Amino acid sequence: MARQALAALGTSIFSEMTRLATERGAVNLSQGFPDFDGPREIVGAAVAALRGGQNQYGRSMGLPALVEQIALHQQRCWGLSFDAMSEVCAFAGATEGIAAAMLGLLEAGDEVVLFEPFYDGYPATVAMAGATARVVTLRAPHFRVDEAALRAALTERTRMMVVNSPHNPSGRVFTVEELDVIARVCVERDLMALSDEVYEHLVFAGARHVPLASRPGMRERTVTLSSTGKTFSFTGWKVGWATGPAPLIACVQRAHQFLTFCAATPLHAAMATALEHMGASYFDGLLAQYTARRDFLVSTLREVGFSPYVPEGTYFVLCDLRGLSDEDDVSFARRLIDEAGVAAIPPSVFYADARDEGRRLLRFAFCKREQTLDEAARRLRAWQRRRPAERRP
Repeated sequence: MARQALAALGTSIFSEMTRLATERGAVNLSQGFPDFDGPREIVGAAVAALRGGQNQYGRSMGLPALVEQIALHQQRCWGLSFDAMSEVCAFAGATEGIAAAMLGLLEAGDEVVLFEPFYDGYPATVAMAGATARVVTLRAPHFRVDEAALRAALTERTRMMVVNSPHNPSGRVFTVEELDVIARVCVERDLMALSDEVYEHLVFAGARHVPLASRPGMRERTVTLSSTGKTFSFTGWKVGWATGPAPLIACVQRAHQFLTFCAATPLHAAMATALEHMGASYFDGLLAQYTARRDFLVSTLREVGFSPYVPEGTYFVLCDLRGLSDEDDVSFARRLIDEAGVAAIPPSVFYADARDEGRRLLRFAFCKREQTLDEAARRLRAWQRRRPAERRP
């Protein structure tokens, strides 16, 4: 069953768009990885770990230095207290954490509530676990959680709810009121929650990140995922983690030990140093840089005819393309690569039930150097000037 379900998911859209961008020489604003390195101090810490002999298998749940810093981070930033040795587990990226959580916590036949549009790793790992996804749609332009729709998705087989805030791809940051709706439903129905908070430090002025585990009744039923890749701009290092109550983390660990056992020891050592020494001033500086990039890209997209939804968090901008074309998102994204030399992600693949919602949208990433965004803007403006009149709104 799981193999057939995975086959139905096909090839990741990220692979296709990145391949087309490379083949056509397009500016790649599709896949969400920075085209710059993070702080040199963190690279230096990795080099020191490599040269210092930290090159063998580490503790499966994460190097003691790393899990201790993760526990301190959760306490310092969000006021959540976790035991470093039993309530923290580190992975080869948060994506492995998603898989370990699904495999460790679900039984075949369980149902999992997903909010669409969703990260495409969620339904894939639900399928791997032999479970079934039940979908609740977050609808444009506000992408808010609808309590009636959420309750309608539940059945007697519902076991878990997956929550992602700050939300990729919409850029929404769920309000306390929305999180409390989710919390009430989870408590009433005795559901587990898997809360993907990898963009926790990329929240712009006017919004506030609140961890789901901080809401009433959720500490004991929530596994929270995060990642240093987004925060420190080392996505290729694949350092992620989960925090949660010891009984749930023990289940996640049972799966993790047979997936990767442990992740790259020197990189975990380096990220322990990063979490220890990169504090509020670093996070403030990162957010200021991304605010400027967000505003620049949003302004450019408006200028050339898109209707962008200004993100409250993450480093993505979701846009309505109907002012430019009646095509679906996949066709338009492919044509944008050919005609403008700019790659974006067609987000209909992030929907299961309401694909038409995604067919009118595109997602652009702004986790890029200023020079990259400038070149993308130059190409988009040139494309807009030479477009045939009949294609203009």
